[in-house]
Amino acid sequence: MRMVILSMLMLGAVAPARADAQRPAGYPRSYDALVANARGERMVRVYGNADTAAMQPLIAAFRRTYPGVQVRYDDLESSTIYDRVVAEARGRTSGADLVWSSAMDLQAKLINDGYAQAYLSPEKPALPDTAVWKNMGYGVTAEPVAFVVNRRLIPAAQVPRTHEAFERLLRARRAQLMGKVATYDPARSNVGYLYLTEDHAITRDTRSLVQAIAATRPMLSRTTEPMLDAVSAGRVAIAYNVVGPYALTRAMRDPNIRVVFPRDYTIIASRVAFIARDARHPAAARLFLDFLLSRTGQTLLARQWLLPVRADVRAPRLSAEQQRPIRVGP
Repeated sequence: MRMVILSMLMLGAVAPARADAQRPAGYPRSYDALVANARGERMVRVYGNADTAAMQPLIAAFRRTYPGVQVRYDDLESSTIYDRVVAEARGRTSGADLVWSSAMDLQAKLINDGYAQAYLSPEKPALPDTAVWKNMGYGVTAEPVAFVVNRRLIPAAQVPRTHEAFERLLRARRAQLMGKVATYDPARSNVGYLYLTEDHAITRDTRSLVQAIAATRPMLSRTTEPMLDAVSAGRVAIAYNVVGPYALTRAMRDPNIRVVFPRDYTIIASRVAFIARDARHPAAARLFLDFLLSRTGQTLLARQWLLPVRADVRAPRLSAEQQRPIRVGP
């Protein structure tokens, strides 16, 4: 577990802010009261598993927009987020105000089990129907799931562009690829289990593909970074079902890595946020959630390859036919 806290971002650390925050354009006048309440609470605590470095520009912009509302961001693994939310609620101890995780299934379970509170965000009309559940769970990002390939070990002409082509490659080059395929361990990785479940829901051919992967004695990883490191170093030729934004970020500075979004279908996952049922700073949590969902927030996330769920924010996108978004909720 890695925990990094961005705490108490002081005004001197960011650009000068307005003395009084203005409600966003198009928001109801009643939002002024929410802003005032949030400033009275003075802070918001967020549990998330987006990298701290990727969150810094957004948090700084939030602080400029809403001076007086400090942000504490706890960078945690998704399973740790789930365990903490449950334990803190049971123990009636102070915890997160906003819970934001890529483990969509665990987020849905927390919501279903009563650990969230409802909030109708003014940004809801700008979101796709699949991104909101019960006015509690909000999908904030739209992150494609990728194949990641070592450019030297798999030349461009042999790179699989579909799931079927990937399976053919595995069967045709089984001996050469023995020990050189990687994917998430579904027994230890929440996102790995989620993606594999979605594969099975999309096509019956997944069973045959998984058998072909298993025949190569693959590297099974709990997290993304070891797979990307292994592909880059040539210890692994191809990694399956990798979180796309992490792969793209790495590929920008690593010439050994090629990122492929399969043409037959690409799973689109989302980081789901909800306001904790027992939030100590509920107004500030609503303010931060709205900022995440706003065009400004989504644009800032997109610059970190946390691709936006909103269609009105400029960002690289796959065709509608290629995308298979996972609906927020069970």
